[in-house]
Amino acid sequence: MLKPTTFYIALGSNKGDKFKNLQTAIDAIYVKIGHIKLISKVYKSPAFGFESDDFLNCCLVLESQLKPKQVLKELLAIETALGRKRKKGKGYEARIIDLDIVFAEDKIIDTKTLQVPHPEMEKRLFVLQPLNDIASKIKHTKLDKKVSALLEECEDKSVLEPIKIWLKNPSKQYHFSKFNYIAIEGNIGAGKTSLATKMAYDFNAKLILERFADNPFLPKFYEDVNRYAFTLEMSFLADRYQQISDDLSQLDLFKDFIVSDYDVFKSLIFSKITLNEDEFNLYRKLFYLMYKDLKKPELYIYLYQNTEQLQQNIKKRGRDYEQNIKDDYLEKINAGYLEFLKTQNDFNVKIIDISNRDFIKNRDDYLWLLGEIFRK
Repeated sequence: MLKPTTFYIALGSNKGDKFKNLQTAIDAIYVKIGHIKLISKVYKSPAFGFESDDFLNCCLVLESQLKPKQVLKELLAIETALGRKRKKGKGYEARIIDLDIVFAEDKIIDTKTLQVPHPEMEKRLFVLQPLNDIASKIKHTKLDKKVSALLEECEDKSVLEPIKIWLKNPSKQYHFSKFNYIAIEGNIGAGKTSLATKMAYDFNAKLILERFADNPFLPKFYEDVNRYAFTLEMSFLADRYQQISDDLSQLDLFKDFIVSDYDVFKSLIFSKITLNEDEFNLYRKLFYLMYKDLKKPELYIYLYQNTEQLQQNIKKRGRDYEQNIKDDYLEKINAGYLEFLKTQNDFNVKIIDISNRDFIKNRDDYLWLLGEIFRK
C-alpha cells in the first residue's frame, strides 16, 4: 500500500453562513479525498484585492492516496456542490467557498489548471497566518523558506482576527486511542495488512506487521504440505511470539496505540488445518505454554471475505507460491477463525463482512468499515 501524500489546503468563505460553509467543505473533503490531520484556527480577514464582505479563512493538513490533479478535481466538485459558480476571466469575487492546494509535500506542479506551491501565497496573510498555525516548519519548495519565515516577511498589512469557535475535525470521530492494542485478522488476501497500515497512518498508531515474507519454509509448504507443515507452523509460532512480545513491550510515547495485522492465535487455527492429529496435539501444548504469557488485543477485528473475492485478491497481489491455493483450504481457514471467535469472551470481537467492498480503492467503503468497527 502506497504512503499517502500530505496536502496543505487553504479554505475561505465570505457569503452566506461562512463558518458553516467552511465546516461543510471540511466534512466533504474528509469523505471524498482523505484523512484530515490538523485544522487551523479560523480567522476573519478583509477581502483581498477587491471590495466585499470580510472572509473567514483557515487551513488544514490532509493525507490522501489521490494524485494532486485528482485532489484538485474533488475540491472543485465540492465548491460546485456548495453553490459556488466561478466567473470566467480574471479578477476577484465574493464566494461561498474557496478551496486551494497550497502545498503537496515538496512537489512542484505547473500546469494550466494547477500550480503548486500556490502562486503568490507568500503575499497573502490570510493564507500564511492559518498555515503557520499547523505547518510553520514546512518549506516553500521554490523559495526555500519556511512558512514561519514567509509570515514574518509578508508585506500584507491586513488585520486578521482569530475567531473563538473551532471547526470540528471529522477524522476525530473514531476513538481508537481508547484501546492500547488492536489486532486486525482475516483470511489470506482479506486485506488485513492494508487496513492495519491505513489505520496506523490515519490514527497515529504503532504498526506491527507479520514477517511472513522472511519465512523460508512458506514457499516449500505450498509445494509439499505434508512435509513442511509442522516445520512451517513451528517457525511461525516462534517468530510471532517473539515479535509480539518485543513490540508490545517497547513503549512508543509518540503513538496513541498499537495495531497489528495478526494475532498469535492464528497459529493454532492454521495448524489445526495443516497438521495431522498427533502433530497438532503436540503443537497445541507448546502453543498454550507460550500464549498464556502474551498480551491479548483489546479489540479484535476479523475481516470476513468470500472465497471468490479472496482468490481474486490473491491473484492480484501476485505471490507465486500462493497462486495454487485451493478454495477448500480458504474455507477451512474462515471456519476455523469463526469457531475461535465465537468462543472468546476476554476481548472485544468485531466480525465484519467486507465481501463486495474495496476499502483500499474506495474511500466510501473505508469510511463504512470504520463505522462498522464502532457500531454498537
